[in-house]
Amino acid sequence: MQLNEHFLGLHGSYLFSEIARRVNLFLEMEPDAQLIRMGIGDVTRPLAPAIVEAMHCAVDEMGQSETFRGYGPEKGYRFLREQIIKHDFLARGISLSPDDIFISDGCKSDMGNIGDILGVENKVAVTDPVYPVYVDSSVMDGRAGALLTGGVRERLVYLSCGPDNGFVPALPTTSVDVIYLCYPNNPTGLTLSTAQLKLWVDYALETGALILFDAAYEAFITDPDVPHSIFEIPGAERCALEFRSFSKTAGFTGLRCGYTVVPSTVVYKATNGQMVSLNALWNRRQSTKFNGVSYVTQRAAEAVYTPEGQAQCKATIAYYLDNAAMIRKGLTSLGWDVYGGLNAPYIWFKTPDGSDDWHFFDRMLKEVQVVSTPGSGFGPAGRGFLRLTAFGSHEATVAGIKRLQKWWSTQKKASSTVFNPSSNTISTY
Repeated sequence: MQLNEHFLGLHGSYLFSEIARRVNLFLEMEPDAQLIRMGIGDVTRPLAPAIVEAMHCAVDEMGQSETFRGYGPEKGYRFLREQIIKHDFLARGISLSPDDIFISDGCKSDMGNIGDILGVENKVAVTDPVYPVYVDSSVMDGRAGALLTGGVRERLVYLSCGPDNGFVPALPTTSVDVIYLCYPNNPTGLTLSTAQLKLWVDYALETGALILFDAAYEAFITDPDVPHSIFEIPGAERCALEFRSFSKTAGFTGLRCGYTVVPSTVVYKATNGQMVSLNALWNRRQSTKFNGVSYVTQRAAEAVYTPEGQAQCKATIAYYLDNAAMIRKGLTSLGWDVYGGLNAPYIWFKTPDGSDDWHFFDRMLKEVQVVSTPGSGFGPAGRGFLRLTAFGSHEATVAGIKRLQKWWSTQKKASSTVFNPSSNTISTY
């Protein structure tokens, strides 16, 4: 028996597992600490009443022989897929078929599993910083290559995003086959305009590349010039797959439901010359390896699209966006370099003292009792940055910002400015 030794090339632990380890170690030493968790993007608001009611009804159905259901359709129940088409796509002028929709237990699962239907020799491009699942799943599948100095993978193409380019990735200068894009972006909270996203679709159509578009946070978009779906761009239905989730849209992080859009028009040539639909390949993969999302959960997701569900979920999104605005305003008031938080629940900021991001994470944890996420966990371009999330309560968000403001004010008062004649510079200690 042999192992899949690509797993041995992964980092010692998943980013958020390492955060949990450090937090737990701190709590062992300080059991009375009052932590404010602004690191992991887990929601805190309860499910909308319309969703809860739909689940109760579905549970009652499962308790009666006349309405009991066993295995569901491999792509998901048609009642949910039709609502998705109607509200998420037709409402935006996008023509898709319910057969293009695959219901799953979440966006993360599908983003990690999509590699099953893609050739191992494909050259993969990722934005940097990047959601770790894209890189880690590429490592597991054998597409990433060895870990090199600086934390980059030998076979991946990194598209750097930072203040110098407005966090807008440039098109690859070398040939690539698969491109991961996430907008609104996790972790930076930045977006692409319609014109900027069109450049990527045009590139993919010209080169034959496939775009894997993570739209998990589209519900947070408020800017009319920011597309909610890549399929708003003409031609994307021939070169892109889209991954969506109810986790942040409707608070399903503990309930688990999402979907992937695989248009039947996305077709690529096999080595034998046969033209193959990715829809057919993904359907074959899912029907073999996945037994579907529960009926109760799919009825819950359907309730998101009722008038009551829409109003209730939008109110929750507005609640989190208010938190994001508070965080952004609070950090900016400290003089820090702050990004995101306008069309997304994430705020991205540079360490204000120029220190290593894990070091600043530890300081915030131990001295302020606020949990953040170090940027280097998202890739080389994330070094020196941290991410905060807006998914806490209003009360916790306000308290966290007040703690940071008080702490940083104390740090500034404690510092002293010293002239260094040898370098003709002023240093702050």
